[in-house]
Amino acid sequence: MKKILYTLVLSTVLIGCKETKIEESQVQEDGLIYVTEAQFKSSGMLVENPTNQEFEVNVKASGKIDVPPQNRAQVTTFIGGYVKSTQLLVGDKVRKGQALVMLESAEYLDIQKEYLEVAEQIQYLKSEYERQKTLFDEKISSQKNYLKAESEYRKTRGMYQSLREKLLLLKINPANVEKGKLTSTVTISSPISGDIVIMNANVGMYIAPSDVILEIVDTQHLHLELAVFEKDILNVQIGQKIHFTVPEASKTVFPAEVHLVGKSIEGNDRTINVHGHLEETIKQKLLTGMFVEASIVTGSKNALAVPVDALISENNKNYVLLEVSNKKNQYSFKKVAVSIGDRNSSFVALLSNNTINESSKILVKGAFDIAN
Repeated sequence: MKKILYTLVLSTVLIGCKETKIEESQVQEDGLIYVTEAQFKSSGMLVENPTNQEFEVNVKASGKIDVPPQNRAQVTTFIGGYVKSTQLLVGDKVRKGQALVMLESAEYLDIQKEYLEVAEQIQYLKSEYERQKTLFDEKISSQKNYLKAESEYRKTRGMYQSLREKLLLLKINPANVEKGKLTSTVTISSPISGDIVIMNANVGMYIAPSDVILEIVDTQHLHLELAVFEKDILNVQIGQKIHFTVPEASKTVFPAEVHLVGKSIEGNDRTINVHGHLEETIKQKLLTGMFVEASIVTGSKNALAVPVDALISENNKNYVLLEVSNKKNQYSFKKVAVSIGDRNSSFVALLSNNTINESSKILVKGAFDIAN
């Protein structure tokens, strides 16, 4: 009896395995994916038709974060000297007129000494010129003496004015020099307010007139400097929106707006400069010199699209699950390859060469789970 019962159980298991294999074979042969109605509902799946959606038309560009020329200053000296003192580092904030570096040189004393000598001569030469003019007008002195006095006075006055301007450029008060108060040091002041981005001064270092002591950038006026290719420039206009990222620092997409468009083609790559303004809220997150990749929104277009969640990507190809049937409490889907175009945060456009149309039923929720 036990032998007969064992034989019946073994036969039942073998038949069951055979039926399972047949069912699996049928699934593989027709290439469809089957989902029961219970699975469909419990997984929150959803089938919808593709819809027409509006997509932005963009022009690609690249560039950097920069500031206008008036907001970047390279500090130099027009007469060389040795650095006597400085307390600044890269990253320090400075205000306009703030003392940056103190320089020391014997040349500064020479200029003051020369100015003092000329200042003492100018009064005598002026008096002599006026005296000779009076004598010449009264025909007492010759014209030669009058012209010589005039020449000496005008030449010396020119030297006086030139040396005075040099002193003012060095921030040395000419009135103090005329009182005999000479100095061997000068102070270099900041021409703008901003942040120090380059610092080349060390105590004891000689600074030549051609050397950049430090560089200051006013980051309150950050903007985009983009290069747009010649073939795209006619589509770019002032006021258009810009979306850009800083690939090396963040995946965040920042907003901007086209403010100026260049009027000439530059360089061998045939590009035109486009200037973009940034929103005040994002300026604190960016630094000058950052490389950016940008898209300038030049228009919009309508296209047949499906939700992003409906798209399945495998081996660099894209698919959607097309509903084939819905009957007997069971759904069947077919994996269909599609070519995609533009995309936004919610939808992806389908190109016209696809077999999908407005009447197609696409699984828009749960596609990824089924495919895997």
